[in-house]
Amino acid sequence: MLEPNASGVYVIAATPFHDDGAIDTASIDRMVDFYLGCGVTGITVLGMMGEAPKLTHAESLAITRQVVQRAGLPVVVGVSAPGFAAMAALTKDVMDAGAGGVMIAPPSTAKTDDQIVSYYANAVEAIGSDVPFAIQDYPLSTGVVMSPGVIRRIIEQNPSCALLKHEDWPGLEKITTLRGFMREGLRHVSILCGNGGVFLTHEVERGADGANTGYAYPEMLVEVVKRIKAGDRAGAHDLFDRHLPLLRYEQQPGLGLAVRKYILKRRGAIASDAQRKPAIKLSKETVADVEFLISRLEARGVL
Repeated sequence: MLEPNASGVYVIAATPFHDDGAIDTASIDRMVDFYLGCGVTGITVLGMMGEAPKLTHAESLAITRQVVQRAGLPVVVGVSAPGFAAMAALTKDVMDAGAGGVMIAPPSTAKTDDQIVSYYANAVEAIGSDVPFAIQDYPLSTGVVMSPGVIRRIIEQNPSCALLKHEDWPGLEKITTLRGFMREGLRHVSILCGNGGVFLTHEVERGADGANTGYAYPEMLVEVVKRIKAGDRAGAHDLFDRHLPLLRYEQQPGLGLAVRKYILKRRGAIASDAQRKPAIKLSKETVADVEFLISRLEARGVL
């Protein structure tokens, strides 16, 4: 189950497809084994980088079931949907399949603090108060800005909230403020950070418990978190800095998933870098950029 003390790296999994757009079930197993070999502590499927809107309900359930059976680790499932009926139906099915919890992003229509808080109360009512859930705080994508005070209200009012997926940008002060609330008595929840890991070193130093993102070298994310928690600040930043040029390139809005899948294919984690349409295809110039960055990284050592 997703617990409020979750830590380490809950990797955001890609969804492998064949070139014709069909789900590549063999690559799902390969990908999970790859993530396990990198030392992740959990896996999130059907996130924004998992092409969830392109999947049917049946496909989403089948992918979840396969990952749960293969991983043996907590699996969190993105269930954000335009309506609560679809969210509730998917949540019930994935939890019955063994998922550890679900992740919910607010809709772009939630503009005021009260609307955001009410939305999560309604979502919990729909999915059941016994289902652990993660707040996905990603205003760069959703357009919904959640202040620390709003997040505090959601945590206070919903005991099933176990995790904040923090990917506000800039957001370091938000982490500091939330951890301050928790020292003052707010119930503890895990904070795992997204944004491709671009600010991971500083986020963990501010009190985050780890990462919830999908950079194509997840072993770096795992090692950086370990080093910071062990007090090796310089070593963590040195390793992170080695990866930063490629990580930054992979984080480009709109292009990032194509780059990530290209690298995962290159590393043998998936058979094809295909996305289900609509999709972005990398130009030969972009591929050359990525190959250059990989060559520089690997020449210095991945870890």
